[in-house]
Amino acid sequence: MPPASASTAASPDLAPRIEDRSAGPGRLLTLETAVDDIVSWRGSFLAYPDLAAEDELRQELTVSLLDKGTEHRDRFALARVLEDCGAKLDLSSDGLYVDVSGRALVEDLPRVLDVLAEMLRAPAFEESEFEKARAQAIAETRRRMEKTGAQASAALTRRLFGAGHPNHSAAPEAVIERLRSLTLEDIRAYHAEHIGATDWTMAVVGDLDHGAVEQVVADAFEGWGPHEAEPTHETEAAPEDVGRSVVPMPDKSNVDVRLGHPVPIRRDHPDYHALYVGNYILGGNFAARLMDTVRDEKGLTYHIGSGLSGVTTRYAGYWQTSVTLSQDTLDEGIAATTDVIRRFVEEGATEAELDDKKTTITGSYAVGLATTRRLAQSILTNAERGFETDYLDRFPEAIRALTLEEVNEAVRTHLRPDEMHEALAGVPEPAAAAE
Repeated sequence: MPPASASTAASPDLAPRIEDRSAGPGRLLTLETAVDDIVSWRGSFLAYPDLAAEDELRQELTVSLLDKGTEHRDRFALARVLEDCGAKLDLSSDGLYVDVSGRALVEDLPRVLDVLAEMLRAPAFEESEFEKARAQAIAETRRRMEKTGAQASAALTRRLFGAGHPNHSAAPEAVIERLRSLTLEDIRAYHAEHIGATDWTMAVVGDLDHGAVEQVVADAFEGWGPHEAEPTHETEAAPEDVGRSVVPMPDKSNVDVRLGHPVPIRRDHPDYHALYVGNYILGGNFAARLMDTVRDEKGLTYHIGSGLSGVTTRYAGYWQTSVTLSQDTLDEGIAATTDVIRRFVEEGATEAELDDKKTTITGSYAVGLATTRRLAQSILTNAERGFETDYLDRFPEAIRALTLEEVNEAVRTHLRPDEMHEALAGVPEPAAAAE
C-alpha cells in the first residue's frame, strides 16, 4: 500500500477540521483528508518504566513480543489477518511511551484495530519467542557497539543525565548484562504493571467518517483500563563536571565527536522557538555556519551539525554538536568547531541567515504534513506535548514572527560554549583511558 498523500490537509485551517473527543478508554483525534479509501493512525500510552532500575529494557522486550502471538491466536494467524487486509501495524517502545502505528483500507479498520487491541491486552509471551527476542536485542546492542556515532552519542548522555532520566543511555556492556539477567516472568510482570490505557491517545487521518471511527475505536478497546504505575523518572539534568569521555575503538579510521551541555528549558518554554531557529542557523542543515566553515572552508569533515535533543514538555533535554573527524585532524577539528560555536554565540546570526532559515523551517514543516502517516504523527505528538490543536497551525506563524534580537538573545542565554562536555568514540586505546 503506497503512502497516502494528504497535501490538502496542510492548509492553514488544519486545526478546525480535527475532531477531538473521548473514545473508549482514551482520547481520539480524527482528521478527514482528500485520499481515497485509506486511513493512517498513530497512538501511544504512558508506560512509566522505572528507568533507574533499567526498566526500559524490560519495556523494549515486552513490546517486541506483543505481535508474536496472543492467548487467542498465534503469530501466524495474526499476520494472516494483516496480510489479507494489506494492512500495516507496528508497535514500538519510545522512552516513557509505548507507540502504535498503522495503515489500512478504511473498511478494514475494525479488523486491524481488533488485532491491535488483542496484542496489547492478551499477549501469549511464549518462552521460545522470548529467547529469540532477547538474543536479537543482545545482537543489536553488539552491532551498536561497533558504531562510533552511537557510542559517542550515548557517552555524552551519560555525562549529562542520571540513570533515571529518559535521555540517559546506558553503556552497552551494562545493557547486555541486564538483558541476560531478564526472565520471561520479568516480562509478564512488566506487562501486568505497565501496559494499559494510561493517557491513551490515538490520531486517525484519511478517508474517514468521524463518528464511524469513534465507534470502531470504542469497540476495539472497550474495557481496557489504565495501569497503576506512577512516574519515577528524573526530569532535570545532572551533569558531571565539564570534561571529556572517551570510548576507545581500535581499528577505526574516524572519530565521532559529540560536544554539548544540558538545556534547562522544555518544549513549551517561551524561548524554545527562538533557540530552535538559532541552532538551525548554527548547525541545522548543509547551509549552516558549522557546515560552511568546518567542512566547506577548512575541509576537516564531511559531516557536522548541531541540534536540540530530548527536549520535551515532561523533562529537560540537551544541545549537542556532532562531527566526524579523522585521527589526524581530531584536535584541529574540535578546535575549529568550538571556535565557530563561540563566535556564533558572541556575534549572533544575521538578518539574511534568519530569513533563509525561516523559509527552510516552515517549508519543511509543510512537507512534513504531506501524507496521512505524517499528519497522524504530528497530531499525536502535539497531543502528547499537551498543546492545543491550533498549535499545528500556529507553529509556522510563530517561526515567521521571530525577530533577530529574540533569536540572538536566546542563543546567548542558552548556548554556553565554556560548559560543553566532550564525548569521543573511535580514538585508539593508547590515546586516552576509557570512560
